[in-house]
Amino acid sequence: MTRSSYFSEVGGLPPQTQTLSGKAVFTTAYAVIPKGVMSDIVTSVLPHWDGTRAWIIARPMTGFSETFAQYIVEVAPGGGSERPEPDKGAEAGIFVVSGEMTITLDGKANALREGSFAYLPAGAAWTLKNGSDEPARFHWIRKAFKVVDGLEPPPAVFTHEDECECHAMPDTDGKWATIRFLDPADVRYDMHINIVSFEPGAIIPFMETHIMEHGLYVLEGKAVYRLNQDWVEVEAGDFMWLRAYCPQACYAGGPGRFRYLLYKDVNRHPDLRLK
Repeated sequence: MTRSSYFSEVGGLPPQTQTLSGKAVFTTAYAVIPKGVMSDIVTSVLPHWDGTRAWIIARPMTGFSETFAQYIVEVAPGGGSERPEPDKGAEAGIFVVSGEMTITLDGKANALREGSFAYLPAGAAWTLKNGSDEPARFHWIRKAFKVVDGLEPPPAVFTHEDECECHAMPDTDGKWATIRFLDPADVRYDMHINIVSFEPGAIIPFMETHIMEHGLYVLEGKAVYRLNQDWVEVEAGDFMWLRAYCPQACYAGGPGRFRYLLYKDVNRHPDLRLK
């Protein structure tokens, strides 16, 4: 599959002449955080990170994300962290959308570039460094790993989109397809991070309604998404959060491909005790 550049132009500030209308939506079933609100004034700096700022676009809280946090991280040349993860129980999925950087895990350096993916198990000793002359931008998905008695922890993964097979959905002639960075048959992993692609005119032809919570960040193109009872137009740079059981469907009208980075929680029994 031929890939074009992922959306990565976050930051800046709208001009004073811009109107206040927009498509930001926050409901009990879903939220849409459009690219236009990810400005310089909503960034966070993080402990033990140098030359770094982050847009935290999802976090566990009442009435919002329950299973994950998601950041867009920008690391300046020479920046990074020797102590990136404050929670020993947190696993990480990292997807690079621009620039180059190095993640060192257990003493081994792994070079990452645009399109690279890394899965870092909970408790892993890793560091991150941007040794290039340009900023590096990546998505960082953090999740509390759900330990299962008698099941060994999952191993780390370092790969690239170009190294992964693209799986076409049945009876779609490849118009709806998925790249899976983690093996869906490996029950050791309790989350999946995929890239989902639609060719112009492709659809999700039914209202998906399921237990998995979703985070969707649009990497390329535009589409109309059905979220609960609403149709919402989204484009590259927009983020969607979908609560478990939120009905969802999609129509990719074109003119180009529509692609997004998808998170979902999988492979575990549901908790029976409300926290």
